[in-house]
Amino acid sequence: MQDTTLSVPVEQAPPRYPKAIPYIIGNEAAERFSFYGMKCILTLFLVAQFFNPTHDPALAKVANAQANESTHFFIALAYALPFVGGLVADWFTGKYKIILYISIVYCIGHLFLSLFDTDLTWFRYGLILIAIGAGGIKSCVSSNVGDQFDKSNESLISKVYGWFYFSINAGSMLSTVMIPYIYNHYGAKWAFGIPGVLMAIATVIFFSGRKLYVRVPPSGVNKNNFVFISLYSLFNIGKKQKGQSLLDVAKGKFDPEKVEGIKAVYRVLAVFAFIPIFWAMWDQSESEWVIQLEQLDKHINLGFAQFDLLSAQVQTVNPVFLLLFIPVFNYGVYPLFDKMGIKTTPLRRIGAGLALTGLSFVIIALIQQSVDAGGHPSVWWQILAFIILSAGEVLVSITGLEYAYTQAPKSMKGTMGAIWLLTVSAGNLLDVYVNNSISSHGYFARFSGAGFYWLFIGLISAFLVLFMFISPRLKERNYITDPEMDLAVAGEAPEK
Repeated sequence: MQDTTLSVPVEQAPPRYPKAIPYIIGNEAAERFSFYGMKCILTLFLVAQFFNPTHDPALAKVANAQANESTHFFIALAYALPFVGGLVADWFTGKYKIILYISIVYCIGHLFLSLFDTDLTWFRYGLILIAIGAGGIKSCVSSNVGDQFDKSNESLISKVYGWFYFSINAGSMLSTVMIPYIYNHYGAKWAFGIPGVLMAIATVIFFSGRKLYVRVPPSGVNKNNFVFISLYSLFNIGKKQKGQSLLDVAKGKFDPEKVEGIKAVYRVLAVFAFIPIFWAMWDQSESEWVIQLEQLDKHINLGFAQFDLLSAQVQTVNPVFLLLFIPVFNYGVYPLFDKMGIKTTPLRRIGAGLALTGLSFVIIALIQQSVDAGGHPSVWWQILAFIILSAGEVLVSITGLEYAYTQAPKSMKGTMGAIWLLTVSAGNLLDVYVNNSISSHGYFARFSGAGFYWLFIGLISAFLVLFMFISPRLKERNYITDPEMDLAVAGEAPEK
């Protein structure tokens, strides 16, 4: 007898957001408020409190250089440590433990800033603890978001990451408006104390979700990593055979797939070698540019409203225009150039971004020339420089992250993300070196006033010329548009 029963399709339940997500996003918003809040006033505070408390014009050059050196060293340390934090989490502790324990160190660092605002030595200890905290968790927080998803709700990942990055920008924008006001009206203890309270709240929020997190256990020490394979190849260079690359000598001792992946990393490093100069200049917008603002006319007249900006508040222009420019470039500028027959490849975008960064510094140098001549230029000129710098950031920073992801196989994407952060550290170490030379009356002391900015314009111009010569000769392998690349690295035959 034939069965005539109709089969009714079972409706799948709609995907649900992981319950841990609100705790992660709340933690990130509060943590970013604390980090950007203390950083936006750091340089001005160091000058006013420690290096030139009497506002003596004769001490200004050395004092500014000392404050800038301290700020850039702090940033360099904060962006160098994610590489270490990621390894510790993956090998020994897992992400949850390192985020929680390092957050406590982070809170202690903020406490030191607030308690020791008249003691430079202990204040610097506080900065080091904050750098350890910010750097230690930076490589873990965003990947912890992805860990919360499985096949049932993976379609929601992009939306959650959208909210995650919104929380970052919301925290940073709110803090760069509020904390300078608090510093100006209530002093350093409150201005550094409130970010510390926010970091404590961030830690409590993260701890509150402890029973809800999906925790990926640590894998133990993995010898097949970038550092071990690179060092082995270097110390066994004599084993290299004709026709082999240097890294091929490691294939007998290490996983050949990992060795091939590390080859891809070094190809990307040829591009990343040009990125530190961008960060060396970009991070001056949060230090050297802030000092310049002290000499500008910060009165804003919008017709319907008039007010005076505080020097440290002008940095808020950057995230505002950054968020505005991302869709403008993705849906307007890039398609327009493509239609004109000018393909906007990642390397061309990076080159254009370096050029715009240099242009923003031309404006800053011209502003400084006016200041050096006794002028009092409007803050609008620096806002214009911020707008151009933000466009350069879209072209360099966002494109660089995309390039790191697409040009590396799956096994190396985490490594590439950590190396990308190291370019920020390298750029700030250049700033540390230059400012240290100025404060100790070394070679770079001759570049004062506008000359300081023209120095960096010359440096990025040289990098740009070199980039235009080298970039057309770089080999590119996109592991996203050409998935067979990953299979080739793994030694598998692609499906037909």
